[in-house]
Amino acid sequence: MAEPLKIELFVKASDDGESIGNCPFCQRLFMTLMLKGAPFTLTTVDMKRAPEILKNLAPGSQPPFLLYNGEVKTDTNKIEEFLEETLSPPDYPYLAPRYKESYTAGNDIFHKFSAYIKNPLPNQDDTLQKNLLRSLLKLDKYLLTPLEYELKNEPDLQESRRKFLDGDSLTLADCSLLPKLHIVKTVCKYYRQFEIPKDLKGVSTYLSNTTELKEFKYTCPSTEEILLFYRSVVRPQI
Repeated sequence: MAEPLKIELFVKASDDGESIGNCPFCQRLFMTLMLKGAPFTLTTVDMKRAPEILKNLAPGSQPPFLLYNGEVKTDTNKIEEFLEETLSPPDYPYLAPRYKESYTAGNDIFHKFSAYIKNPLPNQDDTLQKNLLRSLLKLDKYLLTPLEYELKNEPDLQESRRKFLDGDSLTLADCSLLPKLHIVKTVCKYYRQFEIPKDLKGVSTYLSNTTELKEFKYTCPSTEEILLFYRSVVRPQI
């Protein structure tokens, strides 16, 4: 009989040292493990206290990291690849999207957001906001464009009806994009009074389809924690 899996995911703790902290890479792996359905333990790491666990298990590393049957994994991309290969059918589902474009959809949004939200020069705000908006428009177009499997069933379909990036099931692509997109939405609205336009139908529907999913809701840091994380890097509004 096979030995039971011993999986422990270490994620960044919130400012109180106990809850889930603001870290889209931590949430990405947390969501992945939930979707896989394998039993695992979640441990929050208070980075302010330089815990012994970091010195002993992953010296020089930042969360997230994984302990799998006693073996430490420290790179987010490599952890994702490892989980996809190791937790595989028939016991666990594959989560890779079937279309490579789903992996890259929206992949420049977080970079454009960071440039906009951390910008120290007010006269550059409009340009940086437009750059972010252009990236959101590209994502919106992808979400509204029917994928090959949809057109196979409905050749005349003009607008996609799928719920997520790659179809009606969450994939690794969603685990990567959603945490970042939620941060963009939350931080821009509070600190810059800039909201993702409602006429971006694809993005709006996508966010609304995911907000109440347990795989997103239970892995997401609180709004307060997200805003606190960005408070020190956002230029105060005059």
